Amino acid sequence: MRRVARLLFVVPMLLLGSPGNSSEVDFSHDIVPILRTHCVKCHSGDKRQGGLSLDTRELLLAGGESGAVVEPRASSRSPLFERVTTTDSDLRMPPEGNPVPPEQVEKLKQWIDTGLAWEPGFSLSRPSYEPPLAHRMPTLPPAIDGREHPIDRIVDQYFAHNNIARPGPVSDKMFLRRVSLDLIGLLPDPNTYGDFVVDTDADKRSALVKSLLANDVAYAEHWLTFWNDLLRNDYTGTGFITGGRKQITGWLYDALLHNKPYDQFTRELIAPQTEAIGFISGIRWRGNVSASQMQEIQFAQNVSQAFLGINMKCASCHDSFIDRWTLEETYGLAAIYATDPLMLHRCDKPIDKTATPAWIFPELGQIDAEAPRPERLKQLAALLTHADNGRFARTIVNRIWNQLMGHGIVHPVDAMHTEPWSTDLLDYLAIHLRDNGFDLKQTIELICSSQIYQSQTPPVDQPQDAGRYVFRGPQARRMTAEQFVDAVWQITDAAPVNYDAQVLRFKHRLNESSQPLTAKWIWSHATASEQAPAGETITLRHKFELPSLPVRAVAVMSCDNSYRMFLNGKPVTSDENWETVEAVSILSQLRRGDNVLLLEAKNGGNTPNPAGLIFEATLRFDDGSTHTIASDESWDWTIEKLNARGSWKSEPDDWKPAAAVLNPSVWSGRVGSAIVGLLNAATDAPLMMVRASLVKSDGLMRALGRPNRDQIVTSRPSELTTLEAIDLANGQTLLNAIQQGARHFLADHGGSGGELMTWLCQYAFSREPTSDELKLAREFLGQDFTQQAVEDLLWSVLMLPEFQLVR
Repeated sequence: MRRVARLLFVVPMLLLGSPGNSSEVDFSHDIVPILRTHCVKCHSGDKRQGGLSLDTRELLLAGGESGAVVEPRASSRSPLFERVTTTDSDLRMPPEGNPVPPEQVEKLKQWIDTGLAWEPGFSLSRPSYEPPLAHRMPTLPPAIDGREHPIDRIVDQYFAHNNIARPGPVSDKMFLRRVSLDLIGLLPDPNTYGDFVVDTDADKRSALVKSLLANDVAYAEHWLTFWNDLLRNDYTGTGFITGGRKQITGWLYDALLHNKPYDQFTRELIAPQTEAIGFISGIRWRGNVSASQMQEIQFAQNVSQAFLGINMKCASCHDSFIDRWTLEETYGLAAIYATDPLMLHRCDKPIDKTATPAWIFPELGQIDAEAPRPERLKQLAALLTHADNGRFARTIVNRIWNQLMGHGIVHPVDAMHTEPWSTDLLDYLAIHLRDNGFDLKQTIELICSSQIYQSQTPPVDQPQDAGRYVFRGPQARRMTAEQFVDAVWQITDAAPVNYDAQVLRFKHRLNESSQPLTAKWIWSHATASEQAPAGETITLRHKFELPSLPVRAVAVMSCDNSYRMFLNGKPVTSDENWETVEAVSILSQLRRGDNVLLLEAKNGGNTPNPAGLIFEATLRFDDGSTHTIASDESWDWTIEKLNARGSWKSEPDDWKPAAAVLNPSVWSGRVGSAIVGLLNAATDAPLMMVRASLVKSDGLMRALGRPNRDQIVTSRPSELTTLEAIDLANGQTLLNAIQQGARHFLADHGGSGGELMTWLCQYAFSREPTSDELKLAREFLGQDFTQQAVEDLLWSVLMLPEFQLVR
């Protein structure tokens, strides 16, 4: 690898970096009070002495009549800083009253020198815009040039009013790549590219959108990234080691796979009856934390931000500096979740007031403060998803528009108190979502079928009015870390075999098949189907050996009454409902050689009653063969219970053979059909490339902007960082994938350099190579391909902006 040359190639891109955030200066708490005290009298709202307004970061950077007043990262070259430090009474700011105190001057200096961080959506002037709560159906304007699509009608009117030229359409090739990356996060392969380009059907773009959205697994695994960020869900990191955090991965994946209606999706997160409880629980931090980081306050912050686009973090310490929300409103929302009385804290100091559970929009109804917590959460879920709560629908359609178009209708997406650039478009999308049963796929299809989505991206240097966003069309976006890694894995065939997310990568289907099960109902004794002692708890064990690891492993089980499952000392799943059947992937817990499966099973009731457990797993290997693991008399059991970690202080010495229960008919009909259906679905489902969204974050993905998700993340960094440049130029993870890809190319893609370049351009860019590219490839690769030459060609393609951008 020509690593030094690569580093020299990438590092100059760092000069394009943009303002960062200061870890030492808090904009809301350190800077806003200074600006309010010393600056707003003359430089905010309608008062713009010298032509200077400090209302927004954009206006501040625009400067005044005499030019720029501040240069980010250079206080020494910033007239603003000079004016607050000078002793010349004719130049000093503020001109009247006491000068800015030295400690505040130092804060201003740090603020400028660290990039002039600014709270997204914040305006120093008190906002005059208050978003409506109720829905509003806009009147669609007349179609222009026959463009009947409702989104195009609204956008075309906006263009006409703002004297903006409508962008031209993208080619079929560019549309194919854009919509594939947007909807399922994958590059279209060369065969798909070839078929789409030659297709002459006038409706082929609409058909493509429908086809991509119908690919349930690919859709779920792409949008899992978006929802993991928004719901603070991850597979590793803060809180997991100490048990202070719970995943919602299984529930979330299933909700996306089955396109659960968004209102139901939200209600199940707010008032969870399932494995979705991790969202409202937040993170139980180790040690002492400030009052604003208590789990109850996290609940208020997360619910308001995720579902309403409201930032209550500032209002978790005191009445907000940046919008209208108060400390009392934040604590009222937090108290809905609280199990004990919740005392208000202002700036981490307790005040003599107890929070009353309350919803922040009482126009829709109010929480019964005396109700128990589960009922309060149900009431909140109902109020949040109320049919008349337009803010709920507007927030999610704005997030989706931002994902697909590169900039929100309201921007930033977590500042929904900001006036949208088109209220009609936002309202129409919200009404459309509500009237279509909160089907998010229909919203996505509506946007992607519009001409404006299918338009060319405007140049990045298009002029913008200071402090005012002007929509000109979809913006080019960098691939997310997961999109980039998936695309690399597609081209190099370097995806891992195993994944970390506990999900089943197929759609469940239950059938009434009469196919007999291999598994048998078992317990400690054969009469358990007739009666077993109430509360009897046993541990069942099965040992098996694997000469190699499978590429898919799905286990299905049920127990009357409850069970906990461990495989090779790792917890897998548990259930307390004897009427359900659970299916789970066990791929990540399996190992070559000896494996030990333990299931602690417990009977319920107050008197003797039927008890039994059934388990069957299908393991599929890369050669297409399968292996079944099923409960039967070969399993062992002991009366010794497992501890919380699924083990004992010392191994039991009383293992006995399990017994097949004599009369399992009490369970077999319904449960047997469910198990057969799930196993059939697992066996029949095609094998797919492991996706980056399903694995724990590695150094490359972190360098590319994948967050640790300790906090809600709704926008990832768009700027190249030093760490990213180094990782792309010199990182082992990308190197390994490129080396594997080069080996595959040498083995599978013989022929000329031109043929290899053609395949690569079709896959990476969804286009044919240019004559210059073909010439360079032939010259670079020569007659006899070498591993090194193919690696360098691959790296060069992956580093091109054309590859890394969604355009």
